[in-house]
Amino acid sequence: MAHRGLADYAWWQYGIVYQIYPRSFQDSNSDGIGDLPGILSRIDHLVDLGVDAIWISPVYPSPMADFGYDVAEYCAIHPSFGSLDDFDRLIAAAHERNLKLILDYVPNHTSNQHPWFIESRSSRTSPKRNWYIWRDAKPDGSPPSNWLSEFGGSAWTWDEATGQYYYHAYLKEQPDLNWRNPEVRKAMLDTLRFWLDRGVDGFRVDAIHHLFKDAQLRDNPLNPDWRQGMSPSRRLIRTRTMDQPEVHEAIAEMRRVADAYEDRVMIGEAYLPIDQLMAYYGVDLTGFHLPFNFHLLSTPWHPVAVAALIDAYEAALPPGGWPNWVLGNHDRARLASRLGSEQARVAAMLLLTLRGTPTIYQGEEIGMTDVPISPEQVQDPWEKNVPGLGLGRDPARTPMQWDATAHAGFTTGEPWLPVGADRHTINVAAQARDPWSILSLYRALIRLRCAEPALSVGAYTPVAADETALLYERRHGDRHLLIALNMSGASQALSNFHSGRVLVSTCLDRPDEQVRGALDLRPNEGCIILIE
Repeated sequence: MAHRGLADYAWWQYGIVYQIYPRSFQDSNSDGIGDLPGILSRIDHLVDLGVDAIWISPVYPSPMADFGYDVAEYCAIHPSFGSLDDFDRLIAAAHERNLKLILDYVPNHTSNQHPWFIESRSSRTSPKRNWYIWRDAKPDGSPPSNWLSEFGGSAWTWDEATGQYYYHAYLKEQPDLNWRNPEVRKAMLDTLRFWLDRGVDGFRVDAIHHLFKDAQLRDNPLNPDWRQGMSPSRRLIRTRTMDQPEVHEAIAEMRRVADAYEDRVMIGEAYLPIDQLMAYYGVDLTGFHLPFNFHLLSTPWHPVAVAALIDAYEAALPPGGWPNWVLGNHDRARLASRLGSEQARVAAMLLLTLRGTPTIYQGEEIGMTDVPISPEQVQDPWEKNVPGLGLGRDPARTPMQWDATAHAGFTTGEPWLPVGADRHTINVAAQARDPWSILSLYRALIRLRCAEPALSVGAYTPVAADETALLYERRHGDRHLLIALNMSGASQALSNFHSGRVLVSTCLDRPDEQVRGALDLRPNEGCIILIE
């Protein structure tokens, strides 16, 4: 979608990113698993939606112990997803439609089936032994440190053949690479070049804060705030296994590779407090263009809390650092399940009117909800390793709902995860015909964002936040927009208002309504008002 008046900005600043979880987007060959030809067949949905870039979760060859985040070969495509030719066709089609394509990059770990690891574990004298993190047991035979896997249990697995432990931040099938080894760094940077040469427009870098571990293998301290019901990995404070200072030079190396190509973007995944996250922009902005900001996922959905988060984040940004916002992804419960269907519309307005680059997770634009997964249907290794705590991510990864047919238009086979029972109304085909649907709202918000530089790149100014409503302004040139969000289920009468007119309501039923000194917000309604 064309953007107005933004020649001085990069596409990743004014653009909107749409995350595709390829296993669940569209199946083209009836095997129940989404694939690259499937994405290509649905690409015009993304054009109609109005997004600017698609980020595709991993499609590399993999045993699928963690559904693609256990990479067995970095420069190829898993047969379930298609081929390199399919990838080339997809990127060509995206570029023909002025869509950018961002690929997931998994630098922290490989699959234990990767040839590098197979060679590394073949003997202690293997040339690739030091490509991974191998250590002797303690004198009593126990692991080298108390480090825990994110998915439960020790982060050290004993290898009987060579008589040492290897480290894995996630599953034992996902051994961590040793980024202190220059050969590893070179091989992984060459991986970036392979895909950049194929035309990808950037990377979302997975689990970057895990890339380095304490060289002395010192234990992590106990977490005094851990309670029953929390993930077992949170028993420890991960001061020795995350966010180590060496990571920033590695990120700068990745950035230098990307900067050798024109107009590319580097996005980093790091779940960190705001003050620590800012370091991932790098010295003089030589790190990630966009260190993902996940804080809306964990902030209470309350006007005062959200306003405080926005203020803290904006204040912490380094000079010239560009903000970004995320409200959903393949690892977290869906927006409509967290907030309810009505507040999901308000959240869409928040996401698409804050200053900074927004990322939309597939299905949020139609209000998809988490799908209940029975024990026998569980696919997620996290849930299998730590059952009963509700940590499984399958409910947010179920197939995209395109229409009201048996498998929601996703596949003619048996889907790898069940389709939502609400597919009859929560689907693209039905909502595309409904002028009041959440899909129509997303389209309207994105059209307005593209037409109004005040929304895409303008200044942000807080106005007010109380127990029920959040108000803020966006300005660019002589355009002055006020966003008023009712985050409650009760009507709100806002007084002392400027004169203006409503550009978009989350209810989609008051276009160009004049505002004179007061505004009545209905329950769960947000409005964008042009101040005149």
